[in-house]
Amino acid sequence: MKIARNFAIVGAIALALTAAPGGGPVLDIVLTVLTMAFFAAIGVFGYRLYREHRTFTLDAMDDQRRLIFYGAVGLAFLVFAATPRLFSFGGLGVLAWIALLGLASFAVFRVFASRY
Repeated sequence: MKIARNFAIVGAIALALTAAPGGGPVLDIVLTVLTMAFFAAIGVFGYRLYREHRTFTLDAMDDQRRLIFYGAVGLAFLVFAATPRLFSFGGLGVLAWIALLGLASFAVFRVFASRY
């Protein structure tokens, strides 16, 4: 029952933001703020992971693995930054977005899987 109440509250807020006069621009602002908060949280999480694993994991890698790892992370950031542009190309852009993120994810996986 509590879950249904929470969904009803979220639905009421969404309806109010959508149906109210001037709700469209307010909704755009809310979504932009939520997106920025999400990416800031990912950045803080990534920084904490870097600080915790820098000494034993990242510094212990040889230069080639470290280059692949940092290149994959850079590719993921580039793909996220280019998301609107890639999505504007339609289905082919979405496929390219998925393929590039898959490539970056696979590279990170291979770097860490090959260590053990």
